[in-house]
Amino acid sequence: MTAPLATMVEEVLRPLAGGELPVRLVAWDGSEAGPAGAPVVRLNSPDAIRRLLWAPGELGAAQAYVTGELDLDDDLNSTLEHLWKVVRDRGLAGIRPTPAVLAGVARIARAAGALGAPPPPPASQARVKGRLHSLLRDRAAISHHYDLSNDFYALILDPQMAYSSGYWTDRAADGSSSPNYGLEDAQRDKLDLVCRKIGLKAGMRMLDVGCGWGSLSLHAAQYYGVDVVGVTLSVQQKAFIDARIKERGLEGRVEIRVQDYREIPDGPFDAVASLEMGEHVGQQNYPVYAAALFNNLAPGGRVLVQQMSRRGKHPGGGPFIESFIAPDMHMRPVGDTLGFLEDAGLEVEGVQGMRRDYVRTLEAWYARFEENHAAAVEMMGAEVARVWRLYLVGALRSFAERRMGVEQILCSRPETGK
Repeated sequence: MTAPLATMVEEVLRPLAGGELPVRLVAWDGSEAGPAGAPVVRLNSPDAIRRLLWAPGELGAAQAYVTGELDLDDDLNSTLEHLWKVVRDRGLAGIRPTPAVLAGVARIARAAGALGAPPPPPASQARVKGRLHSLLRDRAAISHHYDLSNDFYALILDPQMAYSSGYWTDRAADGSSSPNYGLEDAQRDKLDLVCRKIGLKAGMRMLDVGCGWGSLSLHAAQYYGVDVVGVTLSVQQKAFIDARIKERGLEGRVEIRVQDYREIPDGPFDAVASLEMGEHVGQQNYPVYAAALFNNLAPGGRVLVQQMSRRGKHPGGGPFIESFIAPDMHMRPVGDTLGFLEDAGLEVEGVQGMRRDYVRTLEAWYARFEENHAAAVEMMGAEVARVWRLYLVGALRSFAERRMGVEQILCSRPETGK
């Protein structure tokens, strides 16, 4: 007689978990296993097993989650926080399925009638082709993420549509925060911080590399009196910013181009900024990116790079991020990035860590996403909404648990002989 499916799964996973499962499993046949009171994980379909058989680990689990073949009863953030605590407490440094585990999954798949060809990838999974970081492939990778829908991003971001870490300045000496200070304030304070660091003054000409939805470009022109060129590979972002330029009467002051950072023809500029764009250029192309920052900056000018950092394996963020969110992304320890910038000829003036700021920013984005979840599902469908819930929570946990960081790196281009 075949054992209940949940029991079979528990027996296979127990060696990987280093003991008792940290979750309560509920299978589609009604069987249950694992400790009572633990977060509940539901296996809703044999396809969940089939995905894990063909893509063991994070990617298979993520595919099953975004399709609804695997689901949770509890809040995703609290569940992942619990799982990562178990990983730390038990010293589980990297969970790799052994041949015995894979054989066990195959037995479960046979018992569940889940053997067969791999299920097709979810519709939301990225599909980019061509030579890594070629102009065409980079455009496709950026379009997959940033051309999703301006209206969808507006459900998550602040009114300025700033899609990078805010700078939270409301902490009192005792660690408390102001109830009247929120995401929009933190993003405004981040934009001001950037503008002050690069020394913007009226009449200057500024370049915004990877300008997103234009929060920095518009802020710099409106409040610091500079002329701005912003470049993006996203057609939807350009259309969004162009509309805001007209709304704010900034025609002739802000120019937005669909243009690669390698193709900017009209430098140098008095100041340059690039907020969380360097992660997308790739490891091999980072010297080209650093050189573009140097070449587009006038001698004596300043450039600010705000960029995520990461140590260890998965410099792209892991199988889920690389497959669903940001294909071809590459992060590295901040020290390695400083070396690239210095090799390009820039002088490092200062580095400011903002990891804790990103935790609070992601908490705010996740809260807005959950508040607007019904609208997100109606706009984009349940699968894309699941992708974004997993993305926001995964990023939040990565910064909260120090697997990732983010820094503002201020550099200058030396003047000859000084």
